[in-house]
Amino acid sequence: MSTAIAGIGRTEYSRNSGRTTMAMAAEACRGAVADTGLDLAEVDGMICFQAAGDSVGPLAVSQSIGLPELAWSIDMNGGGNVVANVIATAAAAIEAGLCRAVVAYRSLNGRSGYRFGTATGKLSVGGPLQFEAPHGYLVPPQWIAMWAKRHQHVYGSTCEDLGQIATTQRAHAVNNPHAINRTPLTMDDYMAGRWINEPFRIFDCAYEIDGAVAILIVGRELAASLRQPPVWLVGSGDSQSGRGWTEWDDPTQMYSRYAAPRLWNRTGLSAEDMDVACMYDCFTYTVMATMEDFGFCEKGGVGEFFAKGQATYGGDVVVNPHGGLLSEGYIHGLNHYYEAALQLRGQGGERQVPDAKLALVTAGAGPYGGASVLSSEEP
Repeated sequence: MSTAIAGIGRTEYSRNSGRTTMAMAAEACRGAVADTGLDLAEVDGMICFQAAGDSVGPLAVSQSIGLPELAWSIDMNGGGNVVANVIATAAAAIEAGLCRAVVAYRSLNGRSGYRFGTATGKLSVGGPLQFEAPHGYLVPPQWIAMWAKRHQHVYGSTCEDLGQIATTQRAHAVNNPHAINRTPLTMDDYMAGRWINEPFRIFDCAYEIDGAVAILIVGRELAASLRQPPVWLVGSGDSQSGRGWTEWDDPTQMYSRYAAPRLWNRTGLSAEDMDVACMYDCFTYTVMATMEDFGFCEKGGVGEFFAKGQATYGGDVVVNPHGGLLSEGYIHGLNHYYEAALQLRGQGGERQVPDAKLALVTAGAGPYGGASVLSSEEP
């Protein structure tokens, strides 16, 4: 691919922003453009994603930051399942000549505003969900917890294995000044956490927060005149299935069983080549299943992989050096692209992964998701 991440922007992450999603989106987008050193007028494309109308679209945001019009824009519906697709679509629009510079953003009040699992008044559901709701399937932890239980049954994985993921990522978050939770987490702390949906305790679940992230993507021409070193998009792989959570044939695998081989075939790379892995972690089990599918270890081996230090500094790959959605905060996965770009630019500060050149970024869970490979060197 001939596109690169040119700039990154973000707001403060908090539990109660006191701001509108418009205000946060505008701040993050302005920050991403300023990070590049490019003139705002160079931006002619914008793409975002939102779920259940919890944010604000590109036309309103572009107007608020001073862009009179856009050559190309898309407002996608979805959560973490579409993040990789958002980045790939922005890159494809540039390569197709539809625009030259695209800002991709996500802005949400994920804690103080709309929250999954929160209901007031009468609750009613339609479509396929009406048949699943009576069995206790309404929000993501209920589905994914059952998938995790199946993994435990088939491969013998344990709650302690999930705990290895949570405690490792929290240890990384300690050195991240932007992380919403930097308090060290021991295995005893993890095991004492209150139950959410067995086998998930509170520490297995993403940290809901308010905030916004923006990523500015450009073509090769503009990449030559940036303030920051460009981070190149090497390739992407996506998989979305019409089989829902309760129809998927093997809960011990996720979308990644299809997306992973597509990504590795397109890039000619493998898990062994990655220095950084920003794995989508709405839940610890998402990390477990996708790391196996992408080939970092054999099925049932993720707990040991983390326990032996292979997923941290000095190991095989550093997984979520920012603490991930579990500890930095849940910006629906776009903050993973922010972190990957920061690491490949060598600007990770205390949490910098030494000599980081290649990063895998995944997004999504269950039957829906995708991934990207990013590089500090032009492909």
